[in-house]
Amino acid sequence: MRAMRTRDNSRGGRRGKRFDDKSLSSRRPPSEDPARQVGAFDDSKAQSRLREARQLLAGIGTPAQQPFKPDRFQLDALAALEFEDVLVTAPTGSGKTWIAREEIRRLLEAGRRAWYTTPLKALTNSKYQEFGDEFGAAQVGILTGDRKENTDAPLIVGTTEIFRNQLFDSLRGGSDVDADLVVLDEAHYLADEDRGHVWEEAIILTPPRIRLLLLSATVGNPDQFAAWIEEVRGVRCGVITRPGARPVPLRAAMLLPDKRLLPLVNEHGRLNPEIARLIEQRREQRRSRDR
Repeated sequence: MRAMRTRDNSRGGRRGKRFDDKSLSSRRPPSEDPARQVGAFDDSKAQSRLREARQLLAGIGTPAQQPFKPDRFQLDALAALEFEDVLVTAPTGSGKTWIAREEIRRLLEAGRRAWYTTPLKALTNSKYQEFGDEFGAAQVGILTGDRKENTDAPLIVGTTEIFRNQLFDSLRGGSDVDADLVVLDEAHYLADEDRGHVWEEAIILTPPRIRLLLLSATVGNPDQFAAWIEEVRGVRCGVITRPGARPVPLRAAMLLPDKRLLPLVNEHGRLNPEIARLIEQRREQRRSRDR
């Protein structure tokens, strides 16, 4: 019987030269080594991410101390408050609260009284602490649904609903609201579908002798708003606007589960491609679960 030859699989089915991973990698130039290419790609990607994170965080921190100089719009608002109600529209971080604080300081030094209202309990608590540090704890009280402290103080910090309720109480009892200035912080809440009537009622019911200072970063039609205030109160309402962009820019980022921090948008203002891929992956996972 004729003997049959078998093929040596270790030689790849061929006779002669042997081919394996070692011989292949040894014949390739280092620049063509796939492992090296992947490593270089990963390193380049890491460097790019590091550069993006540095750009995102650059300049964040406590600024260098320098003498305070009020902006023109702040001084204009204080001057206007001597004669009329004032609506201040300025970007967040531009110093609207400074106007209220300086006017309150002037009133307290003259033995007069003020209310500072906000739409949120957390913001009210924050302003209570801020003004207590500024003017002294004995000068400041707080009224919210949860807190009632030092209510005889010349400066009361409270939610807008509580101030509106005091106006109702004074009408029913025939008494007068004991204040010379009312600050309505976040005055754009008047446009809120559920709570806007509170701001509307507070503006209408506040006696004309009490000066109103309204602060907002997002009123789109300040002149129309001021004209309505004049109509319902019979007191002129001036508009002070700070031109220009937000002085403290916003920086949006996303913290991933692996603790990497990615800018939300790239330098062109478009959604970060890696975040876009993650969103699409989540969508695919939901689609798979729903099938």
